[in-house]
Amino acid sequence: MASVSGLGRVAALAAVIAAVTLSAIVLFGGGGGGYEVTAKFINAGQIVKGNPVQTGGTAIGTVKDIAITDDGQAEIKLEVDDEYTPLREGTRAAIKQLSQSGIANRYVDLSFPPNGGKEIPDGGRIEIDKTRTAVDLDQLFNTLDPETRKALQGFVKGNARQFRGTGAQANEAFEYLNPALATSSRLFNELNRDKPVLERFLVDSSRLVTALAERRDELSGLIGNLNQTTRALGNRKGALADSIERLPPFMRRANTTFVNLRAALDDVDPLVDAAEPVAERLNPFLGQARRFAADAEPTVADLRAAVRRPGKDNDLIGLLNTVPALTDIAVEDKQRNGKVRPGAFPQSAGAFKDAAPIIGEARPYTTDFLGWLDDFSTTGGGFDALGAYARAFIGFGENLRGPAKSKQFKRCPGHAEEAAPDGSNLLSEEERRRLDCEESARATGNVP
Repeated sequence: MASVSGLGRVAALAAVIAAVTLSAIVLFGGGGGGYEVTAKFINAGQIVKGNPVQTGGTAIGTVKDIAITDDGQAEIKLEVDDEYTPLREGTRAAIKQLSQSGIANRYVDLSFPPNGGKEIPDGGRIEIDKTRTAVDLDQLFNTLDPETRKALQGFVKGNARQFRGTGAQANEAFEYLNPALATSSRLFNELNRDKPVLERFLVDSSRLVTALAERRDELSGLIGNLNQTTRALGNRKGALADSIERLPPFMRRANTTFVNLRAALDDVDPLVDAAEPVAERLNPFLGQARRFAADAEPTVADLRAAVRRPGKDNDLIGLLNTVPALTDIAVEDKQRNGKVRPGAFPQSAGAFKDAAPIIGEARPYTTDFLGWLDDFSTTGGGFDALGAYARAFIGFGENLRGPAKSKQFKRCPGHAEEAAPDGSNLLSEEERRRLDCEESARATGNVP
């Protein structure tokens, strides 16, 4: 019995020693067997030991240790479960928050590279260019100046007053925002799906805005002119409404014209066919015209610079701006030559009205005046290869028909001709009195 009891005590002691050894291995020796990497961050972002390490919302490890480097940055040692090891180069680490409330509710989120790179060995590092720290609200508020923070505080308090007593109604209203927010989410997802196109769009938009900014003076002038045009249209809204009212009949007539034009184009086809040989012969001319257009480009550029040049009052447009408006000259009463005078159109109308009696007085003499112009340029003689051979001549026609007429000082208009048998070219006594002429002063024939 004594020997059995001694053997039992030895076996029990051996079992105790084995259990203690196994427990020591589990408790103290296992720390060197897990996969660990050290990630360097700008700051620890309120991470503490024991915070989880996740990827895609799945816990894959824990934070084992935190150390501060000599340059004031944070080195966080991460232990990753075996089934997710080893990590690959290109893995990114970010400190994130489980919620906005709480102090130690941070975790480290790992994003694996799409294409596996080289393995990060146990005890390896994730450098600071592959890490990102969570931004706390306090950091955001610290970027605001006191005036802005006070205004933001007033905004929050104002929202509280706005929804006080109406929370239920506001919640019902916010329910209707869900479709809009969901649609906006899908929109931004689509935009993010093709990032190169979105980047090109943003770059092109930036170039467009930059170009518009460089032309802000011209753009300002365009907007000003557009404002004046819109105001002028508003002042003429009656005429504009009348024009719009007349537009449908015009379009109907234009439709008829276009229908007829379609038939006319069929008739023009033979002309086009006949012009085809001529068009081929125009090719050399068009080639020369193309060279002429190229040579004319500097001239056109100079003309463009003369018409519009950057700057004030240095081109033809600036010259035209110095010319008074046509309405001021034509119809407006303005200070002219020391006194207020009407425009050119009213003055011209008055002048024509005052000249009407004078023109009426001269109208009967039109025939005689035109006849004088016709006879003034000729001698009445013949012509040979050297020109007119009669330089001067004497006419006796009037003397041969009767005695010479004398003292005809008041000849009536048209009285250089014979009197018509029907009396159509005779003036009445009233007309002779108004024109101060006498029938007896007729140049030819007898007075009827």
